[in-house]
Amino acid sequence: MSIEPYTLLRAALSLFQKPPADLESEQLHQVQRQARNEYAIESRVINSPEAASVIVTDQELEQAIAEVRGRFVDDESFASALASNHLNTETLRAALARQCKVNAVLERIAARSPKVNEVEVGIFYHSHPEKFHRPEQRQARHILISINPDFPENERETAQLRLQEIAQLLKRKPHKFADLALKHSECPTALNGGTLGNIVAGKLYPELDKALFCLKENEISDIVETEMGFHLIQCQKIIPAETLSLKKATPNIRKLMQERYRRNCQRTWLASLPKLTD
Repeated sequence: MSIEPYTLLRAALSLFQKPPADLESEQLHQVQRQARNEYAIESRVINSPEAASVIVTDQELEQAIAEVRGRFVDDESFASALASNHLNTETLRAALARQCKVNAVLERIAARSPKVNEVEVGIFYHSHPEKFHRPEQRQARHILISINPDFPENERETAQLRLQEIAQLLKRKPHKFADLALKHSECPTALNGGTLGNIVAGKLYPELDKALFCLKENEISDIVETEMGFHLIQCQKIIPAETLSLKKATPNIRKLMQERYRRNCQRTWLASLPKLTD
């Protein structure tokens, strides 16, 4: 059975973020299997009684085409991409019309799903307490001078002396931490002023972790040694641990459970559709 080019392209981008022409042999076989399965399911949807009354408007179709076209810098690159994937504007239009109709049918089916009630929300909340507890976090940044005996400036003693000089400067000008990280740190985070983001306990090297979670806000650690080298770490902000109340958690729980109900409704309906014969 031949595979519809747009479905093949969609499966390739979904699985490997590459067009079919750029895939290795085994990857292409995997994509082809998925594309065949997707097309077969879509065909069952299109041929269902529920699809008979679904009309894709010109506006919906034009919007879908514009969304695809918007991924390209100009008409030439758009046309080239279509051609390289065995598509043209007409076959793309037909494929998108089909996809829009499938999506519209599935949305109608999902709308049949029961609404989540307060009791179900409460049961979910009390059954999954770990989902609603946020541990204490520390907003942090650091400066690293690595140890590497292959380079004179990174021999152990020299690296430590270099960081000691930075530490002395920071005692006088702690507000210069980000600037000094950008200038001296040998970690990729240097490009962002040494920013590590919001850290929970246990995510850093044990030595750094211990130092960070002993600091007060805006305090800078003494020099800390890890297997990477020597560090200075600053606690910019302490974000206390928090347990989200049922009231605050309810909108997200309702959204999560409703989406599950919608998917279950769609899966049950799809399983009930007769398989099409070739």
